[in-house]
Amino acid sequence: MRLNRFLAAAGLGSRRGVEQLILDARVRVNGRVVTDLATKVEAVDTVKVGNRVVRVEHPVHAVLMKPAGYVCTADDERGRKTIFDLLPSHWPRVFHVGRLDMESEGLLIVTNDGDLSLALTHPRHQVEKEYEVALDRPFDPAHRDKLLRGFHIIGGRAKFERLEILGPKHLRLVLLQGLKRQIRLMLYEFGYEVVRLVRVRIGPVRIERMRPAEWRLLTAAEVTTLKQAAPATKAA
Repeated sequence: MRLNRFLAAAGLGSRRGVEQLILDARVRVNGRVVTDLATKVEAVDTVKVGNRVVRVEHPVHAVLMKPAGYVCTADDERGRKTIFDLLPSHWPRVFHVGRLDMESEGLLIVTNDGDLSLALTHPRHQVEKEYEVALDRPFDPAHRDKLLRGFHIIGGRAKFERLEILGPKHLRLVLLQGLKRQIRLMLYEFGYEVVRLVRVRIGPVRIERMRPAEWRLLTAAEVTTLKQAAPATKAA
């Protein structure tokens, strides 16, 4: 197994994240510092990151219905509630795939599978994320085209891939990007405040009837479908 895949499977982060650990000379294999990303390791090898011996952990693939009021971090310096407070304490170390800001709700995937994280977050894969949004005032359909064409916000050029008007103050949006607070910032440009934002889908996985703070393990079929979703979306 390649070293970066081994470290990701051990719960140290996404494939890209653990590659930086290797490039920073923080990883040793059998006592030797390794910086070659192509290094392969076997079950008998001893792998350390700093002084910690790293072992591959049981894979976890789960979906969480994030409530409002929780932050997507493992350790918040301000003492706020985090999504990891909602997950079983006996799980191996997992990380969230993408994020939702504290006020937002909905679907989060948590895993220690670096391959799945890469498949869902790498910009070239363009996996769809679907949201339902409630606004503080009725939406003007004249703003729809510009939101779909896109414009610059803090963080880069942003656009909605699809926009459906569900009601006077209720929208369904689809993104391929993941810029920080993208939906809120884009709508704010037209004078709208987002009252509620719920992510209802990532790729083929939907929240369905999950309650706030509820989690469930993904099925093997769902994991396979998620990993296939990115190349399939790219080829479409």
